[in-house]
Amino acid sequence: MSAPLLSPSRRLRRTPFSSGVEAAGVKAYTVYNHMLLPTVFRSVEEDYHHLKQAVQVWDVACERQVEIRGPDAGKLMQMLTPRDLRRMVAGQCYYVPIVDETGGMLNDPVAVKLADDRWWISIADSDLLYWVKGLAFGYRLDVLVDEPDISPLAVQGPRAEALMARVFGDAVKDIRFFRFAHFDFQGRDMVVARSGYSKQGGFEIYVNGSDMGMPLWNALMEAGRDLDVHAGCPNLIERIESGLLSYGNDMTDDNTPHECGLGRFCDTQSAIGCIGRDALLRVAKEGPVQQIRSLAIEGDRLGLCDRYWPLCTPAGEQVGRVSSAAYAPDFGTNVALGMVRMTHWDAGTTLVVHTPGGKRGCVVQEKPFN
Repeated sequence: MSAPLLSPSRRLRRTPFSSGVEAAGVKAYTVYNHMLLPTVFRSVEEDYHHLKQAVQVWDVACERQVEIRGPDAGKLMQMLTPRDLRRMVAGQCYYVPIVDETGGMLNDPVAVKLADDRWWISIADSDLLYWVKGLAFGYRLDVLVDEPDISPLAVQGPRAEALMARVFGDAVKDIRFFRFAHFDFQGRDMVVARSGYSKQGGFEIYVNGSDMGMPLWNALMEAGRDLDVHAGCPNLIERIESGLLSYGNDMTDDNTPHECGLGRFCDTQSAIGCIGRDALLRVAKEGPVQQIRSLAIEGDRLGLCDRYWPLCTPAGEQVGRVSSAAYAPDFGTNVALGMVRMTHWDAGTTLVVHTPGGKRGCVVQEKPFN
C-alpha cells in the first residue's frame, strides 16, 4: 500500500528555493513550520553517503526567523532561555533551549545576535513567534517582534568551505564555529554562519530577500560542479548517529532541557529573568529522572519510526521509548534516540524495543555514534 500524498495549498508554503529543489529531483517532503522541507533526493542512504563525502546545498528556509529588535531586545531574549546570554556579543550564534513557565521545551533554536538591540531566533518546528509576541505584549516591552523575509540555505559536507569560498571569497574561511559575518552577494547583504544541522561541517546563509533565493542557489550549483555538489537535506541517518535532536520527534514541551541532555546550555543560577528559571532550579538540583540516550538496535534494517516504540527491560517493564531510528551503514547497525529512565540509562544496559515488526534487542550507548 502506497503512502498517502500531501495536498499542496497556500497554507503549505513553498520556499524561495522550491523550484531549484524540484529541478534537482526531490522525492519526498515533510512539513516544518508550515513550509515544505525536502527529506529525500536520491535515497536516504545515497544522500547520507554523499553528504559525508562531498557537498550539498540544503533548502532549510523552514527554519524561520523570529526577529526581536528594540531597546528591550536583550531582556526579552533572556526571558526566553535558561542559557545566560550576558557574555554573548554581536557576531555570535548560541544554541538556546527555549522554555515555558514550567521549564518545558518550546523550541531548541539558534540565536543570532546581530546587535544589542537586534536578534534573530532561527527556530525549530513550533510556532514560537506567538509565544514571543505574547511575552513582549504582556510585559509591555519596548520591542518589535516579527518574521522577516530571511530564508536560510545550508551548505554542508567536507567540501563546503571550498564551495563557499568560490561564491563569497576566501574571507568566508575565517568564520569560526557558531560565529557569523556579513558578505555581499549581488549587491545584497547576507549573514553567513559556520553552523548547520549535521556533523559534517558547513555553513548556513541567511538569505536576505526571497528574490535572492534562486540566484544564490544557482550560483552555488554552478560553482560546485567539479566538487560534486548536489541538492540535499537534513539526513535522517546522519542526524540520529550524530545525536542531533529533532524538536517534536525526540522532545516536546513535556520535557525539560535536562531530560534532553541539554543541561550544559542551562545557566539556571545566573540566567536571571528566564521565565522558567524557578522550575528549572528544582530540576537542576534534583536531576532528571529520564534522559535521551543514543541506542543501538539489533537485527535487520528497521522500517520508519513514525510513532513512539516502547523500550522495556528483558522482563517486560517499560522504562522508556524510542523516538527516532534508522539503519546506519557506516556503523553496520540500527541507530536510535530514545528517552530512558535513569535506572536503565547507563551505557551498556541491554533493553528490548517493541517495534511494529516485533521485539528487538537494544543497547544503551555512552555517546552518539558520530
